[in-house]
Amino acid sequence: MSPSQVIVLATPVFLLLIAIEFAWGWARGRNTYRLNDAVTSIGLGMLSQISAVFTRLFRVGIYTAVYGYVSVWHNDAFWMSWYGWLLALLFYDLCYYWLHRAGHESAIFWAAHVVHHQSQDYNLSTALRQTSSGALLGWIFYLPMAIAGVPPLVFGVVALIDLLYQFWVHTEHVPKLGWFDRWFCSPSNHRVHHAVNDRYLDRNYGGVLIVWDRLFGSFEEEGEPCIYGTRSPLDSWDPLWSNAEVYWALARDSWHAKHWADKLRVWFKPPGWRPADVAALFPKAPFDIAKVERYHPPMARAVAGFGALQFVALLAGVSLFLWQADRTPLSTSAIWLAVLAAVLWCTGAVMQGRITILAALMIEAGALATATSALGMVELHRLFKPLAMALAIALVVLRARGQGGLRRFDALLVAGLAFSLAGDVLLMLPGHFIAGLVAFLLAHLCYIVLFRQDVGWLPRPWALAATLGVGAALYAVLFGGLGPVLRPAVAAYVVVIGFMAAQAIGRAAALKDKASLAVAIGSVCFMLSDSLLALNRFHQPLPMAQAWVLSTYYAAQALIALHARPGVPAGAPATRAGTLPAGAA
Repeated sequence: MSPSQVIVLATPVFLLLIAIEFAWGWARGRNTYRLNDAVTSIGLGMLSQISAVFTRLFRVGIYTAVYGYVSVWHNDAFWMSWYGWLLALLFYDLCYYWLHRAGHESAIFWAAHVVHHQSQDYNLSTALRQTSSGALLGWIFYLPMAIAGVPPLVFGVVALIDLLYQFWVHTEHVPKLGWFDRWFCSPSNHRVHHAVNDRYLDRNYGGVLIVWDRLFGSFEEEGEPCIYGTRSPLDSWDPLWSNAEVYWALARDSWHAKHWADKLRVWFKPPGWRPADVAALFPKAPFDIAKVERYHPPMARAVAGFGALQFVALLAGVSLFLWQADRTPLSTSAIWLAVLAAVLWCTGAVMQGRITILAALMIEAGALATATSALGMVELHRLFKPLAMALAIALVVLRARGQGGLRRFDALLVAGLAFSLAGDVLLMLPGHFIAGLVAFLLAHLCYIVLFRQDVGWLPRPWALAATLGVGAALYAVLFGGLGPVLRPAVAAYVVVIGFMAAQAIGRAAALKDKASLAVAIGSVCFMLSDSLLALNRFHQPLPMAQAWVLSTYYAAQALIALHARPGVPAGAPATRAGTLPAGAA
């Protein structure tokens, strides 16, 4: 049985214990759960597990190679004995201690580990909040075990035991445990580790044993109440940004640093260290624990219900994915990883107020349409492909009604989406390629007129020269594979879509706002999607062509549908009006 399947079997136990902890806290008037935070934490755990399928080389492959070629002592009989297993577990826990400590004392390791600390709640769901990038460098700290000759099987089992042990220590409901606290990582000891209080910062790294902290001077006993989270709050339910935020901050500081040595130091110095020139250019206020607020944007009942339903669907999808992961080709796994990541992102974005429920359903339908097409699931593809555009049309109509009724701008946007829907349907029918091409041609004409609003025709002529230049180069590549009927049709199409992209790019350059920039990116995605479709159909088959064609197509349609209407955000903006004091339950 693979580690992924063990996690699947352990998941019902995790959820049962989470439910018991919630019920206990609720009954005692000390609830430590919030739906949005718990869904985000468990969702990050799901993302961590599905991304682990792609880091096997780092987690297992390198260890196995070192064990096979470098280990100094091969004695499987010893390691498979009860004392061998116990020694291996102690060995692993010591290696974990130093990895964990590096995760707090070196920025590049903190960039991965920070995910586990971002929650401002402390409960069993926090235990499942895990990084998706830790394996990229974490393997380094376990090489001593491989060199010592610990077999890969033993290593994998003790790693799983160490990980599972740490689940139960993430709770506020278990008090100090006397002698147990002196030897083992306990809830009390680990609460200290998750706190941002000055006296608690970067303490208690042990996984199973707290003895390592006592030996190496990193132990601190729990005293004053703990304030949880990080000193640079995430303030988001976005699982992708959760994994990327520190990497992005380090890359930005490295880019702006003047000295090459500082550009490198940024990555390896302790978290928070910044070159003097960068700190002067982009100053940050010092941390003040008295000003810490718990991120808690308001969430309507419908949104809470949507989040709960999404969570159930994700749990089923991730469990199925993990159970079959070892027998699934990596290309197929990559497609489902993208779908699950999209659904996770949508769930967080709705709970955060960045997009509406209908927008989330549109994005998810597009992701499923892409996956089902790429994997040859024809009947499901025929359902999700038109559904995505139908939801986009419904989104635009309902949004317009909520903003004072349909206007000419909305009518053009609906027409563009409707022609796109017609094109989608026609392209699924054999022998209707030309008709589908005409439908998309009409959609692009609607978008051209749409993007003229507020800026006039071609506010930046250079954009047209650039897009038509790209289109001409593509047409030259395709020309030999086009028949006499298709040559003029494709030429007209290239001109129209180039004009559409140029109009959108010029609009973004003139208006200089995020919404018009998103629309311009969408128009470029449209060009890319159509280019990939044409190259695959008329020049040379591309690997995973449908995945690339449809993912860029739905990205284009989503960006246009969500951001094209002037002055209307994609969803209600998230504010800090709903923040809670850090100590509030």
